[in-house]
Amino acid sequence: MIRRVAQGVAYYQFESLALHAGVRHAVFTRMGGVSEGTFAGLNVGSLVGDDPAAVEANHTALFQALGVRPERVVTARQVHGDHVAVAGAAEGGTTLPATDALITREPGTALLLRFADCLPLLFCDPQHNAIGLVHAGWRGVVAGVVPRAVTALQQSFGCHPADLWAGLGPCIRVCCYEVGPELAEPVRQAFGVCDDLLLEQASGKWRFDLPAAVRRQLLAAGVQRIEDSGLCTSCRTDEFYSHRAENGHTGRFAALLALR
Repeated sequence: MIRRVAQGVAYYQFESLALHAGVRHAVFTRMGGVSEGTFAGLNVGSLVGDDPAAVEANHTALFQALGVRPERVVTARQVHGDHVAVAGAAEGGTTLPATDALITREPGTALLLRFADCLPLLFCDPQHNAIGLVHAGWRGVVAGVVPRAVTALQQSFGCHPADLWAGLGPCIRVCCYEVGPELAEPVRQAFGVCDDLLLEQASGKWRFDLPAAVRRQLLAAGVQRIEDSGLCTSCRTDEFYSHRAENGHTGRFAALLALR
């Protein structure tokens, strides 16, 4: 990924998507912003205990850094589910309830979701001028939010999976994601044979490869152009918020995707 800094705010861009003139995008770090203490930096999580005024100022900073109008931004109350919503001008400036994936083909509409170990999944179809942004944690992946997003892009905008580009953003990686049976069993039920996704440890627990699980679902859905950031949020708490590494006391970083 390409690391950039604008107006004191640091963010990453996918190399392939950065070449697409019709799309602006960023996976923001925690660098910049006005939050303090546990949430130090560019926290955009309003439900984690941070000062609401600081969270609002952080949103303003990232909108300005990317040149996005706040009244055109659509976000969601994320619940680790599989609901996909179509967003447009009518939804601008609103927070959609119980939603973990947003799609649009409306120019000027920006999609924003929040993360702290879950995987930001970005979609772009240059043939149909359509984009999508998905919050893909293990529960959402097991529930099928990834294939549902691909299906929604097909049904809503006529996208073909072979035309889709998908970007796997910074998330907790297999190096840091040790899990117990409460996660391992649902993953087995969802994926069947998954020795490549759940790596057994001497402790009797497993390490879960979240990006590999998302990649498997993308390939099964017919999406072949996949770019992986390779960044681990748990390893890089200097740049990203990590729920696991920071024992649940942390902020949220933003991913934003918009059609110009």
